[in-house]
Amino acid sequence: MKTICFFNSTDQWGGGEKWHLETCIYMQQQGYEVLFICNEGSELHKRLKKTTVEYVLIKITNLSFLNPFSFIKVKKILKQHHIDIIIMNLSRDLKVAGIAAKLAGVKRVIYRRGSAIPIKNSAINRYYFSSVVTDILANSIATKRTVLENNPNLFPEEKIEVIYNGIAIDSFLERDFKPVYNKKLDEFVLVNLGRLEFQKNQKFLIDIAQELKFRNLNFKLIIGGEGRLKDDLETLAQTLNVKEEILFPGFIKNPKDIMHSGDVFLLSSLWEGFGYVLAEAALCKKPIVAFNVSSNPEVVINNETGFLTPLNDVHLFADKIEYLYNNPEIRKEMGLKGYNFAINTFDSTKTQTAIAKYLIDA
Repeated sequence: MKTICFFNSTDQWGGGEKWHLETCIYMQQQGYEVLFICNEGSELHKRLKKTTVEYVLIKITNLSFLNPFSFIKVKKILKQHHIDIIIMNLSRDLKVAGIAAKLAGVKRVIYRRGSAIPIKNSAINRYYFSSVVTDILANSIATKRTVLENNPNLFPEEKIEVIYNGIAIDSFLERDFKPVYNKKLDEFVLVNLGRLEFQKNQKFLIDIAQELKFRNLNFKLIIGGEGRLKDDLETLAQTLNVKEEILFPGFIKNPKDIMHSGDVFLLSSLWEGFGYVLAEAALCKKPIVAFNVSSNPEVVINNETGFLTPLNDVHLFADKIEYLYNNPEIRKEMGLKGYNFAINTFDSTKTQTAIAKYLIDA
C-alpha cells in the first residue's frame, strides 16, 4: 500500500488548498495511508483538526530553502512515514520538500500546478524540473500550456497530466443558503466573488459599474470577498460616483449566498488556473460574463453558458451585460446550459476517481 504525503505550507485558503484537503480526505476514505504537512496556525491546520487525517506541523517561508535544517527536518518526516508519493502545490514547497523528498528516496515527486502563470526559465527551475520533479499535475489545459511556455524543454510534456478540479455537486446543490442581498423590483443584480487582490482585478468591475450607470441601467453590483485592495476599491467606487450601486459584503463562506443574490455572475480575473467560482455560478444556473483568458474557455462555453470578452475591454464587457439585462429568457437559457455542463464535466466523483488512478496506477 502506497503512502501519500500532501505538502502545502500556505497560511491562506484558496483553490489549491481546497484541492489538497479534499483529495487527501478522499484518498484516506479509499483506504490509502495519507499524511498532510502544513504550517502551524494555517487555514489548512484549522480544517485538518476537524478530520481524522494524520498531519505534521512545520513552518515554511519563502526563504526556508536557504536553511539546511528545513531540508533535514522534512526529510526526516518523510522517511519516518515511509512516503512513496509527495504532492506539492507551491514553488517554495518544491524548493524545500522537493529536495527533501529526493534525498529521502521518495519515488514520485509531484508538482501540482494550479496557476496559469508561465514558469520562469531560470537556472534553478531548470534544475528542479529536470532533477527533482517526476510528474506535474495541472488543473486545466491552459495551466499545462503555461508550464512549457517559456521553455518547451523544461519538462517532458507527456509527464504533465490534466485533471480538472472537482466539485461535490450533490452536497453543493443540497446546501442551504441565505442571500446576502434582496433585490428590489426590476433591479438587475450582478455578482462577483473572490479575494480582493490584483489577480482578481475587481477595479475593472468598478469601471464597469460606471459604464452601466452611464447607460442608465437599473443595477446593483455585489463584490464579495476580503483582501488588501478593499479600501482602494471602496475609494475608487466613491471617486467614480458609483458608491450607491456597489456593495462589499466581505468574506462569503457559502458561495451560494451571493450567487443566488444575483442575476449574472461576473469574473474579472486576469488569469485563473481553474475558476472554481465559475463552476459554482454555473451550478446556481447563473449566466457568466468573463474574460477570454487562461482556463476560462474550459469552464464557460462562449455564447452558450455565458460570454467571454477580450481582457479589460470595458465597452464590450458592458455590452454583454446590457444584452443579458434586456433578455431575461436568454439569461435563463444560458444558466440552464451552464448547469448541465458543470454537472457533466466537474463532478468530483469523476475527477477524484481520475486522481486516485493517476496517483496509484503509475
